[in-house]
Amino acid sequence: MSVVALRPVEASAPLFDLKQVVAELAAERQRWREAQKRSTEPGGRELPSRDALAQIIDGLRGVLFPMRLGPADLRQESEDFYVGHTLDSVLHALLVQVRLELRYAQRLSEQTDAQVIEARAVAIVRDFSRALPQIRALLDSDVVAAFEGDPAAQGVDEVLLCYPGILAMIHHRLAHQLYTLGVPLLARMVAELAHGQTGIDIHPGATIGAGLFIDHGTGVVIGETAVIGQRVRIYQAVTLGAKSFPTDTDGHPLKGLPRHPIVEDDVVIYAGATVLGRVTLGRGASIGGNVWVTHNVPAGAQITQARSQHEAVGG
Repeated sequence: MSVVALRPVEASAPLFDLKQVVAELAAERQRWREAQKRSTEPGGRELPSRDALAQIIDGLRGVLFPMRLGPADLRQESEDFYVGHTLDSVLHALLVQVRLELRYAQRLSEQTDAQVIEARAVAIVRDFSRALPQIRALLDSDVVAAFEGDPAAQGVDEVLLCYPGILAMIHHRLAHQLYTLGVPLLARMVAELAHGQTGIDIHPGATIGAGLFIDHGTGVVIGETAVIGQRVRIYQAVTLGAKSFPTDTDGHPLKGLPRHPIVEDDVVIYAGATVLGRVTLGRGASIGGNVWVTHNVPAGAQITQARSQHEAVGG
């Protein structure tokens, strides 16, 4: 076995040409900012922080479920003190992030009134805080639905602490509120934090009723304009997506149009099913595993893979 001798590095020669790399990176940043019409004013930052938002959501999880998702040394006699202190901290931190998104959204407008942005940011965070009790109630319904829908679950606490579907729903309930209040970038960032941890991709625009149970969860995709009723059960790898979408005269997709399914109350969608387009799955319907659905399904119907293939062949 031969040994390759390394040449000694001269003391005066740098290992890396940092000066040139830093200069070239600065040039690339400048090119991007000019193309995106970003502010070049010194000081501050332009975009919300993903790391800051992750800390805010972690704090909100503790606020919503202090004795289960809060700090390990928390005791019941200190619960309200912890909730109040943490809530005050995370709401002020959220206010900073909301300001950043509102300023970012106004970067192309000539009417950037700082006082108007500040008043709107405060109103958004205030309304968000007032919605937290309702969000907690919805999450309780999700936890109960998971416990009652999964015979393997030994208790509601196990569901809250262990099930990825519940983690995804905690993020979604918070993200949907931010989306509704007019900060869609923050909402999407909250959703993607859960997507990265669970493999469950729920757009914050999706409207989801009480008692959703996402079993196992990995690979579930729920689109922006999907509407899901109460007590719906979804298994892993289910897609509620868009079939097609119209474009403008320049070929760009038109935003915000309803293009995802409506799932009525008490529907069950088994693993691997794909439902595309603005179709309606009627109340109590059952969609079998690996079924491809692009048409309305009547209330109470059972769509299996064999029946779906028959309908495709027979029209």
